[in-house]
Amino acid sequence: MLRFLLTFILVAITSALLAQAPKPEATQYTCVMHPEVIQDHPGRCPKCGMKLVPVKKDRRHPTPNTEDPTSKTETAHSTHHPHMEEGHAMHEMKMQSSMNLTDPMSREGSGTSWLPDSSPMYGRMFMLGQDMLMLHGAAFPRYTNVRTRRGDDRIDAPNWLMGMFSHPLSDNAQLGVRLMMSLDPLTEGGRGYPLLFQSGESWHDQPLHDRQHPHDLFSELSLTYSQKFTPDLSSYIYFGYPGEPALGPPTFMHRISAMDDPDAPLGHHWQDSSHVTFGVATGGLVWRTVKIEGSVFTGREPDEDRYDFDRPRFDSASGRISWNPTPDLALQFSHGYLKSPEGLEPTVNRHRTTASIIYNKALGHDANWATTFVWGQNDDTHEGKTQSFLLESDFQHGRDTFYTRLERVEKSGHELVLDGADLEKIFPIYAASFGYVHDFAYADGIDVGLGAQFTIDHRPDELDRYYGDEVGYGLDVFFRIRPSLHRHHEMADAMK
Repeated sequence: MLRFLLTFILVAITSALLAQAPKPEATQYTCVMHPEVIQDHPGRCPKCGMKLVPVKKDRRHPTPNTEDPTSKTETAHSTHHPHMEEGHAMHEMKMQSSMNLTDPMSREGSGTSWLPDSSPMYGRMFMLGQDMLMLHGAAFPRYTNVRTRRGDDRIDAPNWLMGMFSHPLSDNAQLGVRLMMSLDPLTEGGRGYPLLFQSGESWHDQPLHDRQHPHDLFSELSLTYSQKFTPDLSSYIYFGYPGEPALGPPTFMHRISAMDDPDAPLGHHWQDSSHVTFGVATGGLVWRTVKIEGSVFTGREPDEDRYDFDRPRFDSASGRISWNPTPDLALQFSHGYLKSPEGLEPTVNRHRTTASIIYNKALGHDANWATTFVWGQNDDTHEGKTQSFLLESDFQHGRDTFYTRLERVEKSGHELVLDGADLEKIFPIYAASFGYVHDFAYADGIDVGLGAQFTIDHRPDELDRYYGDEVGYGLDVFFRIRPSLHRHHEMADAMK
C-alpha cells in the first residue's frame, strides 16, 4: 500500500509539472461559448459559428470559468458588439460545472470524473436568476435478441434521467446538487436485459450471468461545495447517497463515445460499476487542468431491491488523478479497495485499478468524433487478478451517427456461473459491436433516432458445452430518445 501511495504522489507531481503550458505571447482567439476552441488567428467557431474574440494576452490560463472583469470589458470593447458583451459575461458566470465552479460545464462527467473540455453537451438548460439547472437523459425503447443456448430475446427500454443544479454562494464559492434516476426496475425487471457474457450482482439470491442488471431507481443524489482560492486553484467536497466515488472513468452512459450504445460494456464491473454507491464522501483539489481526489465509500454493490436506499458503510477507499492536458483529452488513473462488493460472497474483497484516455474532437459546425480507451483490473480474494480492455468510438455528422465498441475481458468460471472444474478457470472473452443511428427528429429540443446494433462474441471452445456450438451474437433495433445538443442560443433564451 505504501508503494502505491508513493507512486501515486510521484505521478501526481509529475503530471502537475507537465501541465504547465508556456504562456502565449501572440494574440489568440477563442469562442465565448466554447472556450476550448483556441486559434492563433481570427475566424468563426467550428462548433457554433460565432465570431472568435481575442483572449487577453496576460491571462495565465484560458480556463473558461475564470472570472476576470477586466477580460470581460476588454473582449466586449474589442468586438464592439453589445450582444457579445452580454454573452461573454453570461458565459463567464454561468457555464461553469455544477461540481466545481472553476471547471467548464463540458468537463463534468459522472460523479466527480472529467470528460474532455471539448465534449458536446446534450441537455436542456434553465436559468433561475443566478442559479442554473441542466437536464440530461436518454431512453432506448428496443427489441434485443441474443443468440446461443444462454441467450434470450425481449422488448425493453434502458433509460436514465439526470438533473444538475448549481447555486453561487459568492464569487468564489458554489453549491451543487445532482439527481440521477432510472426506470430500469420497471422496464428491465429484476433480472435486467440479455447481454451475452455479462456478469455481476444477483437476482433471487442467485448470481446474474449473461444479463446486465438494472440500475436503481435513484442512482445519484449528491451535494457538492466548491471553493475557488485563485484563478488556478480550487477544491471541492462531494457527498452522495447514492453517489459515485473517485474510481474509474466516467460511467459509460455519460461518455460521448458510448452514449448511442444501449448496452453496458462487458467490463463494466472492472471499470465503472461503482457509479451507484450508497454512501460516498469525496474531497478534491484542482490546479489548472490537474485534479487529485480521494473517496471513502460503501464497497457493497446495490442489493436486489432497486427502489430502496441501502445501508451506508463507508468501509472502502479510492484515489484518482485526472489530467486534461488539452481541450480534447481527458486522462485518469485510479485505484480503490472495495470491501465485500458482492452480497453473495461477503468474505471476498477487491482491489480495482483503472486507467483511461478519452479523446473528443469537434469536426465542424455539426460533427464530432469521440473515442475512449479503458483498462481495468480486479484483484479479488482467492481469485487473483483479471484484466479488461475497452476501445469505443462514436462519429456523429448531422443526423447520422456511427459507433463501435471492442472489448476483451477475462472472466472466471465463477463469474460466468459454470460448474465443476471450470469454476476456477479464467476465460478470455471478446466482443465487437457496431451500430448506426439516424435522427429523424433532430436539433429541436428532443432528438429521436432509429438505430440498429450488431454484436459478435468470441469465447474459448471449452465454453461450448454451456453456450452451444453456434457463434454468439446479439442484435438490437432501437429508438434513441434524448435532449438535443445544447447550443449557445439556447442559453440566451434561458436567460430571458
